[in-house]
Amino acid sequence: MIDRTGLAEFLRRRREELSPSEVGLPETVRRRTPGLRREEVAVLTGLSSDFYARLEQARGSNPSEQVVAALARALRCTPDERDHLFRLAGVPTPPRQVGRRLDPGLRRLVAHLDGLPTCVYNEVGDVLHTNALDDALACRTERRPAGESNVYRRWFTREESRAHVPEADRARLSAAHVSDLRATYSRRGEDDEITRLVEDLAARSEEFRTLWERHDVAVRHADLKDVHHPAVGVIRLRCRLLELPEAGLRIRLLLPLEGTDAAEKLELLRVIGTQQFLEAE
Repeated sequence: MIDRTGLAEFLRRRREELSPSEVGLPETVRRRTPGLRREEVAVLTGLSSDFYARLEQARGSNPSEQVVAALARALRCTPDERDHLFRLAGVPTPPRQVGRRLDPGLRRLVAHLDGLPTCVYNEVGDVLHTNALDDALACRTERRPAGESNVYRRWFTREESRAHVPEADRARLSAAHVSDLRATYSRRGEDDEITRLVEDLAARSEEFRTLWERHDVAVRHADLKDVHHPAVGVIRLRCRLLELPEAGLRIRLLLPLEGTDAAEKLELLRVIGTQQFLEAE
C-alpha cells in the first residue's frame, strides 16, 4: 500500500539534496533555494511537471513500478534509498544486483588485510577472492571451478569442506549457513539464480532440506570458529562478516581469538602457506 505522505516527504528531501551538476544539468541560474526544481526532476524522469508535483503534494494517481524506478535513477538513490522509495510507493522492491567482481577500491582494501584470513563472496555465496592466508588455513592450493567455490554448495555437497571443522561445531555452522541463505532468499525470492541454488541444495542434501524447512532467518555477522589445521593444530578464531550492500558483496574476516595462541599459529601458517605455493609452481 502506498504511503503518500512518506513518499512526498522522501521525494522532496532527495530533490533538495541534489545539485544540478550532480545530475548533469548546467548551473546557470541563481536559485533562491538549494537543490533541484520540481520541473527539473520531471524532465529527468520523463514525467509531466503536473504529475510529479502531485506526488510531492501527496495526491494524484499511484505511480507505476516503471515510474518509481525512473524516480530512483533521477534522484540518484543509493540501493537502500531505492528500496525505501519502492516500499513507500507500494510497488514490489526490485532485486539487487549480485556482485560479480571487486572494484579497484575494494581490491586495495582487501590487500591491506593480508594478516587475516579473508574471503570475499557475493549474496548467493560465490567466492570472488581469497587471500594467501585464507588459502593456507583451508589447505587450498588451487582455484576451484566457480560451481565448486560456492560457500553453500561446498558445505552441503562436498564432505572435504568440513574436514578442518571440529565435528561438534558442524551442526551449528550448517544451521547458520541455511539461516543466512534464507535471509538472502527472502530478499531475492524472484531471482532465478537464488531459486536454482536452493532447489539444487535441497535435491542433494537431506540436512539442507531439514534446516530449510525450519524457516530460520538471520545473517550471521559474528561467530566463533575452530579450525583444525594438519600442520599447526586447532586455531581458535573470531569470525566477522562485513556486508557491502551497494556492491552486493560480503567480506568474511577471521581474527585470532583473544587469550589463545591463534595469532602465533596464523603467523606460522603464513610462512607455511607461502612455501606450499612456491613448491606448487
